Amino acid sequence: DRGAAGAAPPAAPMMAAMPVRIETIGDEAQPLCILDDFAPDPDALRGFAATAAFEPALHHYPGIRAALPPGYFDAALPAIAEAAARAFARTGPVTIIDASFSIVTTPPAALGIAQRLPHVDAFTPDRIAFIHYLSPEGGDGTAFFRHRSTGFETVTEERRALYFRQLDTELRHRGPPPAAYVAGDTALFAQAHVAEARYNRALLYRSSNLHSGAISPEAALSPDPRQGRLTITAFLSIG
Repeated sequence: DRGAAGAAPPAAPMMAAMPVRIETIGDEAQPLCILDDFAPDPDALRGFAATAAFEPALHHYPGIRAALPPGYFDAALPAIAEAAARAFARTGPVTIIDASFSIVTTPPAALGIAQRLPHVDAFTPDRIAFIHYLSPEGGDGTAFFRHRSTGFETVTEERRALYFRQLDTELRHRGPPPAAYVAGDTALFAQAHVAEARYNRALLYRSSNLHSGAISPEAALSPDPRQGRLTITAFLSIG
């Protein structure tokens, strides 16, 4: 996807003076790395997104996605690697597995069962999730959860079979969750932590954390990048 004709793509993020804060999530105290003032020109990123060709997302994401401007991560990768070493003790090279603009657009009534539940993106310790919030008003952040019956806040390879077997049993006996985004505590999950969205804030967290967008019932769910919940989401592998 390209921006307006003749327009240069936004500059890659420069992180030299970026505030970095590390919090912990829930009882398992998994790290959450918060990087404020992530991009030097977030308005330019929004402008690029406004001209991008969005398409329906894959892998259960409840909305649409579009390609990023070239070089978005180039200048940022060394600083991401440094933050990941501090937060997750991952000191190897950073590989971008997938990255895109993302906007949540699916109406609650159209959500599939998996989209009504907290989820994990990967199970292995090298996998780190990244989200960069680009809505000027802040908007909906990201929530993290504990599965009540197992107590799991992360789903690793070792926990994977037990977790999904237990969740499947619960859904068969209790029925599917309501057609709504996960908001706070539910019958099956307790909310363990919420990361607040802030303009030009980025998060890093383990992909094995049970999480969901903290989408409020009043969210407009607009597909317009200038009005909707515009983020950049990425999946990283860090050796």
